[in-house]
Amino acid sequence: MPDKILAQPDFQVRPEEVTRNLTRLLPPYKVIVFDDDINDMVYVIFALLQAVNTLTQQEAEHIMLTAHLTGRAVVVVCPKEVAEYYQERILSYNLIATIEPE
Repeated sequence: MPDKILAQPDFQVRPEEVTRNLTRLLPPYKVIVFDDDINDMVYVIFALLQAVNTLTQQEAEHIMLTAHLTGRAVVVVCPKEVAEYYQERILSYNLIATIEPE
């Protein structure tokens, strides 16, 4: 009988099922930063690196350049509460940022 308790369950959860369930429970939101005429490019890169600690230098440079050339850039896609947190951090560096559902 103890062998039955330690045995693997007869079902398996597929990774795409887990992802679909997580997406349903925690829908993704985009954090968007906008170009402005006030802050210089080096400062924007610095602010992005400080506000979103998962970004690399190269990613921050790409985001800054995209925002500069197109007017806006997606910084990160994550659950709403995390997106709100990142938005507030970006705003604290006097950058313009919003969030929107993906």
